[in-house]
Amino acid sequence: MAFNSFKTHEKILEYPPAFVFQPTLGNFANVFWQTPFFQYTWNSVLISFGSVGVGMLLGLPAAYGIARHGHRSLALSILVCRMIPGISFLVPWFIVFRALDLIDTYTGLVIAHLVITVPLITWIMIGFFEEVPLELEEAGRIDGCSRLGVFLRIALPLVRPGLVSAGILSLIFAWNSFLFPLILAGVRTKTLPVVVYSFMTFDYLDLGGIYAASTLITLPVVVMVLLVQRQFIRGLTIGGLKG
Repeated sequence: MAFNSFKTHEKILEYPPAFVFQPTLGNFANVFWQTPFFQYTWNSVLISFGSVGVGMLLGLPAAYGIARHGHRSLALSILVCRMIPGISFLVPWFIVFRALDLIDTYTGLVIAHLVITVPLITWIMIGFFEEVPLELEEAGRIDGCSRLGVFLRIALPLVRPGLVSAGILSLIFAWNSFLFPLILAGVRTKTLPVVVYSFMTFDYLDLGGIYAASTLITLPVVVMVLLVQRQFIRGLTIGGLKG
């Protein structure tokens, strides 16, 4: 993808593919020239981080409650909900959002992406909360902590690697979401994945623009994962051992 983003349209279609070529930045220039790329970037940042933040506020207490007092069937039902394709409830959502005047709004898109982030965060964090020793929580209660205090001061610090893993995975899913912004967003709130779609028209397929836009969209996520890769890998490893 990144390799082809520096090729011209003709070089991309060339067969056999050329590995030695004259690189060009024209594809990246077209991305910034033909689309309000920085506005779409801000939209993606706002919607992705907003949905992850709200997803954490809802998913972490849910995961803690299921780990301590819930039944495994409840956790399984969350996983089943996560498996339902978004297109199955997109039309009813569009009707409801239009009635509530939430089409082409950041609030509406954040709410829509909670379908992605909340089940994912909840499902990942259940296993981490189950590994927190009950003795530590009981000691906290004896020392005067409320149930909320035990959750905030004891449980959450002990599952920090899980928080990083769940946050990054849900952010990646929200960042790459295409269907919800395509239907529920307007010109003002379109996100970066829709930029790629804009390079596909009825009579022309701008492969160079698609590869360049896809590279620019992927780059922030790659950089972010590299910055927190130690915590991320640690969380995935611990989660794999617990599973």
